[in-house]
Amino acid sequence: MMSLLPKEEYKGTYDIPFEHFYSKGVRGVIFDIDNTLVLHDEPADDRSRELFKRLKQIGFKTCIVSNNGSERVRKFADEVDSDYVENAGKPGTAGYKEALNKMNLDKSDVISIGDQILTDIWGSNNSGIYSILVGPVGPEKYFHIKLKRIIEKPIIHHYHRKTGKNG
Repeated sequence: MMSLLPKEEYKGTYDIPFEHFYSKGVRGVIFDIDNTLVLHDEPADDRSRELFKRLKQIGFKTCIVSNNGSERVRKFADEVDSDYVENAGKPGTAGYKEALNKMNLDKSDVISIGDQILTDIWGSNNSGIYSILVGPVGPEKYFHIKLKRIIEKPIIHHYHRKTGKNG
């Protein structure tokens, strides 16, 4: 169960105090795309472009790690000016290792942000990367992800009980 629990949780990606993490020595941020930064299958929007611009100004390196195919991930990454790993095979660790190599950072210097426990959090934790769970940007449009959300509910409930958070 422990490898499924995030290290931290925020209401959404845009609520994360990135300056705080930078002050603690974090130098890289790994992101999922769909429902972490934008709605499923949507292009980068002004909010996501501004976030990546801000992260670069702070001093972060970024890498998108997604199970999506090359066209989706490359296009989004180009729009926000970020490194990327497509077809990452999350929750496997290969995509995370590739991201660390691209950013030339050690796992102890990176945080990983995603909206799904069974892919993003599990994969981050298995890779030894500090995991941050965020609430989804919007409602799920795919049935298989709706099913994952049902499976994730008791895990999130356990996390909230363990941390004393109400959820």
